[in-house]
Amino acid sequence: LSDCLACDSCMTLEEGARVFQQNQKEFFRILNLNKKCDTSKHKVLAVSLCPQSLPYFAAKFSLSVNEAAKRLCGFLKSLGVHYVFDTTIAADFSILESQREFVQRYQRRNQEEHALPMFASACPG
Repeated sequence: LSDCLACDSCMTLEEGARVFQQNQKEFFRILNLNKKCDTSKHKVLAVSLCPQSLPYFAAKFSLSVNEAAKRLCGFLKSLGVHYVFDTTIAADFSILESQREFVQRYQRRNQEEHALPMFASACPG
């Protein structure tokens, strides 16, 4: 949330509260709690990696993107993270759905007043 540019108020208050709970301080607090308690009482930690972050790590440590993903996943699991998800497929689906919507709107441009322009965004934060 600290990287958010507040460009379009895309989050509701409820979503903002959930994102606020997912900060570095809270992450390490849960990791430390999990180390101190019985495994049956662990809170499950899941991390999602966005496609934009992997090239950064790859360049920083002179690795291929695949190797950076493997090492970052291994590092997170060594900290105590239960699941690490790559959101590349979700990003691909988002792009495909945007493309599909644009084609539909373009085909309806003469029948509907508000078919175009179509605005889309991806959060730069």
